[in-house]
Amino acid sequence: PQALARLGTSSINVFVVVVVSCCTEQLSGYCVFVLQKDSAQAVTIAVSSRAIFDLEEEHELFLAEGMGNYTSHQIAHENEPLAEGTALPFIRVSAPKAMVNEKLLENNPEEKQLFDIILVSNNNAQSGLRIINSIKHYGLHITRFCFLNGIDPSKYLQSYNVKLFLSANESAVCSALKRGIPAALVIQQDVQTAAEQLRVVFDGDCVLFSDESENVYREKGLDEVIKYEKDREHIPIGEGPLKAFAMILGNMKKKFPREKDPICTYLLTSRSGRDMGVRAIKTLRDWGLEVDQAFFLDGAPKDPILAQIRPHIFFDDSTHHIRGALASGTPAGYIPPCDKS
Repeated sequence: PQALARLGTSSINVFVVVVVSCCTEQLSGYCVFVLQKDSAQAVTIAVSSRAIFDLEEEHELFLAEGMGNYTSHQIAHENEPLAEGTALPFIRVSAPKAMVNEKLLENNPEEKQLFDIILVSNNNAQSGLRIINSIKHYGLHITRFCFLNGIDPSKYLQSYNVKLFLSANESAVCSALKRGIPAALVIQQDVQTAAEQLRVVFDGDCVLFSDESENVYREKGLDEVIKYEKDREHIPIGEGPLKAFAMILGNMKKKFPREKDPICTYLLTSRSGRDMGVRAIKTLRDWGLEVDQAFFLDGAPKDPILAQIRPHIFFDDSTHHIRGALASGTPAGYIPPCDKS
């Protein structure tokens, strides 16, 4: 009913929705869901097929020759696994039956705040079979798939209580952000990540925090934004697009003693610690959000720190820092400006 409620009435739409409570491995497409232990409390991450797999050559084929030839290509190669994409390491540790969920259930067998994954794709059902086969090839316990045949996925994300959306399509990311859903643009690259913990790095302004201080800096310069921050040290900074997801991770972390915590979070900001760090720290305190490590770099490059952390994903709104992350082999999620000038 939730999915059907999202359909508009301005045109005739034909959808096949399959709802099952068993394994979906033999199904080849459509919108396929598995009943969860508690979907209301699940931490649902939606990820696109181009974010989790390297589909860049296939995407170029689609752009050059259209859906028909693209679908034929995917059918002809449906038994050939796709190469790993940028978001796959992050999904590998946060998918159902993966490391973080296992640790949560070891800690509390009745735990209901567990990661769940929905794979959302612009593929149609026929071309989507290669994606399902690739999921199985990498041993990922992902059982929920939406093959939308080019339809904007953002209108479905709220229906399924999605807490984070990762996509290689900037338009889809912006649509999700405008609906208030934490989202980031994933760029295909070779990555190097740590294995022992889920490591997530957040930029400060425009990511964890709102863009208020960033706007003052752009309009009036560094001296004025330092004064602005000092005058407002007692006032929490506004919420940024990834704050809600960071709070979820923070809540999960509180369930573990530090030495057994399967999640490690970081603040990596260009703010000066002396001049602009106080308000940031007090804001985190006001939110009740603890991060494991915080770096105030005063404009210095972030990639040397990222190379040491080796996170599963790094969220930032600066193309400069995203390029640095790509160069260091860090999986990056870019928060685009969307309709900002």
